[in-house]
Amino acid sequence: MSYENTNCSFFLNLFKLLLLLIFYSADPCQRECGGIAIPYPFGIGKDCYLEKYYEIECRITTSRKLVPFLSVISKEVVSISLPSAESHFAYTITDQDRHESFGLVRVKFPITSTGCFSDGKESAGGLKMNFTDTPFFIGSTNSLIAVGCNSKVSLMYIKPNMVGCELSCNTSKDSHSNSIPFVETGCSSNVLSYSQDQGCTEETPEETGCNGNGCCQANLPNEPQQVIGIRTESNDGNSTTKVPCTVAFLTDEIFTSPNAIKREHLLAKRYATVSIGWVIQTKNNSFFNSLACKNREYYRNTSYFVEPEGKCTCARITISELSYANCGCTYGYTGNPYILDGCKDIDECKVKYEYCKETDTCVNLEGSYRCVGDKTRAIMIGAGAGFGVLVLVGGVWWLRKFLIKRRMTKRKKKFFKRNGGLLLQQELNTREGNVEKTRIFNSRELEKATENFSENRVLGQGGQGTVYKGMLVDGRTVAVKKSKVIDEDKLQEFINEVVILSQINHRHVVKLLGCCLETEVPILVYEFIINGNLFQQIHDKESDDYTMVWGMRLRIAVDIAGALSYLHSAASSPIYHRDIKSTNILLDEKYRAKVADFGTSRSVTIDQTHWTTIISGTVGYVDPEYYRSSQYTEKSDVYSFGVILAELITGEKPVIMVQNTQEIIALAEHFRLSMKEKRFSDIMDARIRDDCRPEQVMAVAKLAMKCLSSKGKNRPNMREAFTELERICTSPEDSQVQNRIDEEEEEEEEEEVVTTINRGDSWSIGVTAPAFSIVASPPSSDVEPLFPRLTW
Repeated sequence: MSYENTNCSFFLNLFKLLLLLIFYSADPCQRECGGIAIPYPFGIGKDCYLEKYYEIECRITTSRKLVPFLSVISKEVVSISLPSAESHFAYTITDQDRHESFGLVRVKFPITSTGCFSDGKESAGGLKMNFTDTPFFIGSTNSLIAVGCNSKVSLMYIKPNMVGCELSCNTSKDSHSNSIPFVETGCSSNVLSYSQDQGCTEETPEETGCNGNGCCQANLPNEPQQVIGIRTESNDGNSTTKVPCTVAFLTDEIFTSPNAIKREHLLAKRYATVSIGWVIQTKNNSFFNSLACKNREYYRNTSYFVEPEGKCTCARITISELSYANCGCTYGYTGNPYILDGCKDIDECKVKYEYCKETDTCVNLEGSYRCVGDKTRAIMIGAGAGFGVLVLVGGVWWLRKFLIKRRMTKRKKKFFKRNGGLLLQQELNTREGNVEKTRIFNSRELEKATENFSENRVLGQGGQGTVYKGMLVDGRTVAVKKSKVIDEDKLQEFINEVVILSQINHRHVVKLLGCCLETEVPILVYEFIINGNLFQQIHDKESDDYTMVWGMRLRIAVDIAGALSYLHSAASSPIYHRDIKSTNILLDEKYRAKVADFGTSRSVTIDQTHWTTIISGTVGYVDPEYYRSSQYTEKSDVYSFGVILAELITGEKPVIMVQNTQEIIALAEHFRLSMKEKRFSDIMDARIRDDCRPEQVMAVAKLAMKCLSSKGKNRPNMREAFTELERICTSPEDSQVQNRIDEEEEEEEEEEVVTTINRGDSWSIGVTAPAFSIVASPPSSDVEPLFPRLTW
């Protein structure tokens, strides 16, 4: 139970330490001036001190040095100290060392002189310190010191006794015995007054003290004094007698050298250091409540020693009939009791080794410490047993790790071989001269790059797999596509496609950097494109309109057409993308388009079409002719490109809902009908109306109509579409697109496709392609393929 409490205490202290670090790092107040620390409640500047009495001014002297001044009395500050923790609590129990339990401000006060100057520069009237109605007082840490001959120095306004001493310059050491007696520094620290002190038993005072022969001193009473004055007079009792040259002052300094108390030295020095005690006015109850300090009166009234429960205690005191409070850290703590959690635990084991025996071990506790007896033998036995257990556990752990690593290595080799890794290496070696920078990654590289395929790294998900954002060891940011499933019968075809796609080198096609075959399903690594996909930019309501102005859209259309034209005709082997849609068009930092996601693409020989037994694609983009014939040609990609052109012009999604109806219709069909009915202005995106050239938009719309023709033979190829778009960019008036579409002839020649969906029919859609039925997703799910099965 004690061990658990110690752990809880450790973590609690660590939490508090973090909070304090945050507090102090955020403290805007200056806490030092001229190398002197300024602890709270004192402070420099507005809102940095508790009350006006504690304001410190940091002034620049004539010597260009920073010096702190206590504003309320305009005196230079030498140091500021907080109440001492140990003596503070000792006072509450034994009433000893009471002066040490208060905070002190040491300031410089001028040294007064009488009869030493004839030019009137001295303070013959004496020095008066008045701290009435302030939280400051003069305590018994100070002494009255006078240097001179045949004079008497006393303190004024002192209660309850009169304090002072006499000076004489007789050569006899015992000459002062006939004078008014006073207690020397070597006898007692009690009040020095004009009364015989029977407690002095030493016959010879200390050599460093003042015995009345040229120098005398008197201690102040323990009671706090707020008004003190110094009076100097001749000791012959005649007030008219001129006072000899006498220097008198209050100070907390100890003079150890005889030269230090010579009049010439003191007059040249001009000031002495005085300790001023300080407390806190009790009228600020909210401040005291925030400190959460315990009431010291409880511990003072107990007849036995009771350790305080909190880190700090506060006691109410009365000075000049006014109530004040004095707070301090309790035993075992040190720090500033006037800030929240300012008292910190003292590590007694570092400063009080003598409290434990040499054979014992010191254990620091919160606010205390504990000595633990010697347990060397038990420790050695425990250490031996622990070491043995550690070796055993370590051996088991290493063996387990070794077996897991060996199993993972075998598993990776199995996947690599099953996924066609050997075949891919052979193909890459065979085509080494043509394949540029194709790389086979290992699984550890990609796990590290994607933080073990963390969900926080997911860029998108589709029917073919999940795409993650990764960072390679060389600093490159990549897109890592982890497939969901692969048909083992299609591995040869997959390997061929990886090799072919690695040969694609076009600035508007996302580059395939490599793949990983050590995992259960292959992983493809592409270059990372920063600005997302075209679908988001067009249809996301939160996207900036300025990024999708007409000029930007037209340039994107040209980029896409150029990439598809390259894939269809300029690549080493023609490649059909088979899934052209706006979500597969990525935008780089300059919003230039890049065609991505070749998961269902096919490479074919020249003039060869591709027959499939499974129709795949995305609702709204799939070629109707492909539905009917199951024959995918380059014109199928052209149709999907036409849908993207319609998206760019209208700003609509590929599947839209007809207004005031419950039907959902393909954008391609809606676009064609609107164009035939001469309602082009109704479908144009309102965001491009003001900044576009109408004839240019119309030219692109006519090209889109040609691309969306129901029959592939009536569509242009991608090279023609690319050339036409480039011509439209320069001079839309010279566009070669047919300016008039024979609507009646088009309706007679082409078969209509059912493209409407009833919302009440669970989003089912029927097509005229024989023996096929498909299930569509809502428009927001257009990243999913039309069919669940993936073909490579």
